[in-house]
Amino acid sequence: MTLPRSAWGASPGGTVEAARPETAERRSRGADGWKHPVRSAKERVRAWFHSRLPRTDTLTLTQRNVYILPSRPGWMLAFTLTLLLVASINYQLNLGYLLTFLLAGCALVGMHVCHGNLRGLTLHLSAPAPVHVGQAVSLDIRLASERNSTRYGVGLGVVGQDTRTTPLGWTDVPAQGSAQVRVAWPALRRGLHHLPPIMATTLYPLGTFRVWSVWRPASQVLIYPAVEAHAPPLPAGEPQAGHQGASRAQNTGEFDGVRAYRRGDPIRAVVWKKAAQAFAAGRSDLVSRDALTVQRQQLWLDHAHCGVADQEARLSRLTAWVIMADQLQLDYGLRLPGREILPDQGTSHRSRCLEALALV
Repeated sequence: MTLPRSAWGASPGGTVEAARPETAERRSRGADGWKHPVRSAKERVRAWFHSRLPRTDTLTLTQRNVYILPSRPGWMLAFTLTLLLVASINYQLNLGYLLTFLLAGCALVGMHVCHGNLRGLTLHLSAPAPVHVGQAVSLDIRLASERNSTRYGVGLGVVGQDTRTTPLGWTDVPAQGSAQVRVAWPALRRGLHHLPPIMATTLYPLGTFRVWSVWRPASQVLIYPAVEAHAPPLPAGEPQAGHQGASRAQNTGEFDGVRAYRRGDPIRAVVWKKAAQAFAAGRSDLVSRDALTVQRQQLWLDHAHCGVADQEARLSRLTAWVIMADQLQLDYGLRLPGREILPDQGTSHRSRCLEALALV
């Protein structure tokens, strides 16, 4: 992919990930919590404008949704041309007239080229994958163009970010082709959330005009609770109906459904993840799943028996236990207020449990 010709301060590349944006609410408040009235008014106007935009995962930029205004260099150029015009009139400088109107003509041509660089572009969004709190949600956006010429210096980013510290993702869109841009934003709260508005912008070719459009994606992103950094071992298993006794939780964080390898155990019963860890540590220990223990015991991850009082801390611990049990390939169930997921294992079961934790 060719590098953008007019990224103006960005680091151009093929697929670029924009850094995490700073929230507008945080920027509008001072160090003592005082809210700036001008910034607050701008945020209200921006929120009102965004609420009028329809949500869609595919957007074609037309004259109805593409906007243009002079940039800071453009205003400086206009001021300079005004001075040149006044000086030329005052001193009757024919060459001054020539220079003034030549630069003004170039600026007008650049205005039309800049607007056409974004107009007609089609944006396609792929639904983002779920992430945990503290991670970045990556949005893969495909830019498609049916024009016979290349579109240079097209940038994408989340509305509200500070471009001085978090630059946009810039790319060039080839003629009658497409380009991919990756934009990221931080996952701050668990749950099912709408994606923030996305801004497409360009300054090509002269940088004297800024053309932009605002896009509200229709997709939602599921954010799982944060994973507890140093989670305790898995809880003890509960005896099934008709069986007596209780299992224990080992210090290594394993549910008592494994035992030392015995000659004659089937290969599929060996816990190969633990074997790889043992080999890496220089040991030759093998462990197998204890089918009898698994049949008599059930591993339940209970919201009421997490050992912590804070709601978010409980969910973080349960999330860590779900991932731990899934890595050990154990059957496990999840108990939440008003909901119970029966013991099972596998990727779909893990996703179902994590989704339930996110939506508590």
